Amino acid sequence: MQRVCFLLKVRADRLDEYRERHAAVWPEMLQALSETGWHNYSLFLREDGLLVGYLETEDFAAARAGMEVTDVNARWQAEMAPFFEALDGAAPDEAMKPLTEVFHLA
Repeated sequence: MQRVCFLLKVRADRLDEYRERHAAVWPEMLQALSETGWHNYSLFLREDGLLVGYLETEDFAAARAGMEVTDVNARWQAEMAPFFEALDGAAPDEAMKPLTEVFHLA
């Protein structure tokens, strides 16, 4: 099982709405994530907008590819893109660059 961690930056003026959106993630989005291999997926948000994401998956590339072909992901990414800084034209899910794990206590 791969452990994947990534960072993104939420716009300071959109923090409250970002939290609200994630308190009510669409059921079809939750289902798609589960069906494409996203497990133990968590998002942590700091008050300055730093977003830390963590998930576990058998194959991160395959999990991302599985989501890329779903209609619900395209709709979700389009709605969420305005919440983020520095995407450089990428969708939020395309901007997720995994961090290198340097330590793990099992």
